[in-house]
Amino acid sequence: QVQLVESGGGLVQPGGSLRLSCAGSEPIVGIVAMGWYRQAPGKQREMVATITSMGSTNLAASVKGRFTISRNNANTVYLQMNSLKPEDTAVYYCNAKILNRGDAWGQGTQVTVAS
Repeated sequence: QVQLVESGGGLVQPGGSLRLSCAGSEPIVGIVAMGWYRQAPGKQREMVATITSMGSTNLAASVKGRFTISRNNANTVYLQMNSLKPEDTAVYYCNAKILNRGDAWGQGTQVTVAS
């Protein structure tokens, strides 16, 4: 079973920055896209940013201009988060869409934006 491992969450003040990382526990063949989703308390999980195997990106309107998604190879994806706001507080989950296998998810990493 595919395992994704996230890192980089934590507590940051409003206006600060964090960088999340996600990698497969072993090489993954057939990744179509990777991305980040988040879920705040009492809310549904929502898409934050995705990047395809061809490098096309999609960002939620609420994070455009502040967050950047990138990949350094087939299995590792990053989310650079700048100008963080309290409303960005959530558990952030890494996702991989794998050909013929469906979705794989990480365990989640907490991001808290507070002064």
